[in-house]
Amino acid sequence: MARGRTSKQLVRRFSGTDSSRAPDQVIVEEPLEIRLDGVRVTTTMRTPGHDYELAVGFCLTDGLLAGAPVQQVRYCATGSAVDTKFNVVTVDTGGQAPEPTPRLTTTTSSCGWCGTDEIDAVTARLTPLAEAPAIEPEVLMAMADRVAPSQELFDATGGVHAAAAFTPEGEVLLVREDIGRHNAVDKVVGRLLLDGALPAAGLGLFVSGRTSFEIVQKAWAAGFGTIVAVSAPSSLAIEAARRAGISLAGFARPGRLNLYTEA
Repeated sequence: MARGRTSKQLVRRFSGTDSSRAPDQVIVEEPLEIRLDGVRVTTTMRTPGHDYELAVGFCLTDGLLAGAPVQQVRYCATGSAVDTKFNVVTVDTGGQAPEPTPRLTTTTSSCGWCGTDEIDAVTARLTPLAEAPAIEPEVLMAMADRVAPSQELFDATGGVHAAAAFTPEGEVLLVREDIGRHNAVDKVVGRLLLDGALPAAGLGLFVSGRTSFEIVQKAWAAGFGTIVAVSAPSSLAIEAARRAGISLAGFARPGRLNLYTEA
């Protein structure tokens, strides 16, 4: 659902010593409660739009589905979607997924994980990825420019991140935007899952910001063999990528690139 993703706000703009009042577009941030088989598993701060994809992607990358097929996705299974302002989504597996353990805190738009011991928990449930052909550095260097034309919300507000799936040849298959980097990734993963296109073997994942451990974890769960970002990775992200067998690149610009791990 693509409603209300930007809001007009009256601002004062300064240019040198001159100032004027004018409307400005800002990105909308609202909570989304995600339920799995009727159990609330998290509330994440997100940009409204592609909510079904976000909910499905979160359930997959957080390990909640455990291989169970998604049978249905819908707004607020316990009442009117209007009453909950389209801010509750239920993912239904018909009870085939394990009974979920809810997160006790709200997932913010910056990051959903805390602590360095999470890498061992992720490693315990995910195996290293099968070796895939390397994506050429020239392709990785060009991804930011190739994704940019699809970043409509960023063009309007300057306040969102983007994630994209792309082929080894650099063809952009899918782009999603959100105020949260991890949400943008979940939207891409959720779309691929609903389309029956996972695992994403051989595909690359582009992210428009920095690469945290959580981004690598989500890419690992979805089967991406390569991650490329316009900014830096964290030390924990690099360690997770090594364990996963993921090629991790950062500071991608036309003509330059840092490669932190090679699958």
